[in-house]
Amino acid sequence: MEEKGGIPLIASIHSIRLVKGFAILALMAALVACGGKAGGKKESVHLKDAPSKVAAVYQSRCLNCHGNDLQGRVGANTNLQQVGSRMSFEEIAAQIEQGKGLMPGFADSLSQNEIDGLSEWLATKQ
Repeated sequence: MEEKGGIPLIASIHSIRLVKGFAILALMAALVACGGKAGGKKESVHLKDAPSKVAAVYQSRCLNCHGNDLQGRVGANTNLQQVGSRMSFEEIAAQIEQGKGLMPGFADSLSQNEIDGLSEWLATKQ
């Protein structure tokens, strides 16, 4: 059996496969956590003022990362309870479309009307 740097080649190949497997699992978990369907949809105080179509989009695409009460689940920047006081309608819409940091962009999966509806509603959160 050949050795590579003092490690048997078979052990090296298995280690690489194991690391790749864990990386794929971590990526899948991150993708499922954000933007997927939310289980246990509990009506939020913050969602009650949203138009029904906007609330439906939020619940299906945003709730997993931003929370039932817009409180955020993956860091302080994901709290949307007062997002309108720090971002304009245009900035919110651009972030939903293009993404930023850990947030993926949704330009390919949400219609412009859905993006505008979410942005208008979130801009009122002050």
